[in-house]
Amino acid sequence: MTDKPVTLAAIIGAHGVAGEVRLKLFGEGVESLKAYGSFDAGGRRLTLKSLRPGSNGAVARFAEIGDRSAAEAMRGTALTVPRSALPPLGEGEYYHADVIGLPCLSSDGEALGEIIAIENFGAGDIIEVQRPPVDGKPGKRFMAPMHAVTLDAERAVIDAAFVE
Repeated sequence: MTDKPVTLAAIIGAHGVAGEVRLKLFGEGVESLKAYGSFDAGGRRLTLKSLRPGSNGAVARFAEIGDRSAAEAMRGTALTVPRSALPPLGEGEYYHADVIGLPCLSSDGEALGEIIAIENFGAGDIIEVQRPPVDGKPGKRFMAPMHAVTLDAERAVIDAAFVE
């Protein structure tokens, strides 16, 4: 496992005139985000001063963002931490960052491509797989439910019944 950055939130806009920002959260919520004192924001370190729940996410104040203009300039910025800073996982749990990029095989042994995304539309996680290029053209993509996938540190095996 590498220590690649993991995105925990993204700045989606300014809140008020004093430099607070609105955040879209990708983790367990506001309380879990408070465990981190600082974040990498596109190569810039942001130090968390305060954080509270907001409509559809959270509202944060960072020491390095002093006014509304600076907050607006940060719109779209991902807030990341190193993978090593995250808590250990329980049985059957995974971080998306550990799964995206894994090569995929079918349970029949066919090479399928690699995982490029994980989505959740309400009924559970779904992986999106990019097949390899064919004749110079990009390979097709397909999705499979996570319950049909067996993961290990080096690959994902998808039940052949779910392979398109």
